[in-house]
Amino acid sequence: MIRDFARGFDWRGYEFSKRAFRFSNTQVGFLTFIRWVEEMMKKTEKTKVIVGCEPTGCYWLTFQKFLTDRDILLVTVNPYSVKKCKELDDNSPEKSDLKDPKTIAGLVREGRYSTSYLPEGVYAEIREAQVCRDQIMKQHVRLSNQIQGWLQKYFPEYLECYKDFDTASGMMVLEHAPLPEDIIKLGAGGINEIWRNAKLRAAGIKRAKTLVEAAQESVGLSGGEAARLEIWFLINDYQTKTKQLERLDEFLSKEIMKVPHVEKLLAVKGVGLSTVIGFVADVGDIGRFTDPKQVQKLAGLEITKASSGKKKGQPCISKRGRRRLRRTMYESARSLISWNEAFSEVFMYYRYRTRNPLGGMQAKIAVACKAIRVFYTILKTGCEFDAEKLRRDIIRPEAA
Repeated sequence: MIRDFARGFDWRGYEFSKRAFRFSNTQVGFLTFIRWVEEMMKKTEKTKVIVGCEPTGCYWLTFQKFLTDRDILLVTVNPYSVKKCKELDDNSPEKSDLKDPKTIAGLVREGRYSTSYLPEGVYAEIREAQVCRDQIMKQHVRLSNQIQGWLQKYFPEYLECYKDFDTASGMMVLEHAPLPEDIIKLGAGGINEIWRNAKLRAAGIKRAKTLVEAAQESVGLSGGEAARLEIWFLINDYQTKTKQLERLDEFLSKEIMKVPHVEKLLAVKGVGLSTVIGFVADVGDIGRFTDPKQVQKLAGLEITKASSGKKKGQPCISKRGRRRLRRTMYESARSLISWNEAFSEVFMYYRYRTRNPLGGMQAKIAVACKAIRVFYTILKTGCEFDAEKLRRDIIRPEAA
């Protein structure tokens, strides 16, 4: 059971509570916290309360819903700010559950907080499914690497017979006869029979003979029953994750079409379904933003520069945002540069303009920031993409 700690302060920094209040992350614990707050407000004759927390992990989400249902404002402070400010009071690098509430309260008192956004409806569905997909994809990639590592160890010639190790016919062989000696024992006829029983038309006796010849010349290690069990477990897990990804992709493809104006964004050449899903999953309802620069900051793509006196720092992106959204927009920029003529011209302009030309990576980042503005405008207003307007807004005639 997760235990949380709370301390009460007023706007001057005076602490009302003599000791930290401890409560559990359950309904009973939350009700106890509410009672503690009400008693403290009554005792101090306060009429308004702001609850601040550090949004680490997923434990605070249920607490936020509980407080929101009771019209109590919950604000969040950046964990990085808590880490940097923890020494201001006692000049000690110690970090504990008793000390953190005071640091958080100080940041809230100074107004260094933000109100958290929890998506609802289709935006919540897309975000949860996308987070789940990212987790499964990591496991899928890990299993892929483990299977190929097993093949390099016991049957390296297999990777020469198949361009993709997870080809249907190859995976069937690995399930029934994973080691070279198993393939030799089964023979070309036996392998071909496995494919025929599975009604697989993509492979035949010629491919089976190729596998047998490769097994006969294999330099792989001699494996035993443990090696057979290992590859069986890996293949079953890999196939399970593949099916899970297919189901999630099908679900996300249907849900994303419920977002207003998304079809106009998909009509932009170079913008794929995965890009739009990734963008909406992290941004949520575009209507909550008033300027595309806010989305740019959310992605950690805002331009920052450290300057002092005569020292002029080099501009760079902050990377203080959602890494997944930043990656999505960077990959989107690469796709747009390759497939969309207007964005390609914008990239070339940034890259080779006479005054202040950008490096290759810098130019791609600039295109990613412009893509954010295009995505923002289309999703918010429902307008069509205008390639000529994009060129006019970016590409300036060079001075003579």
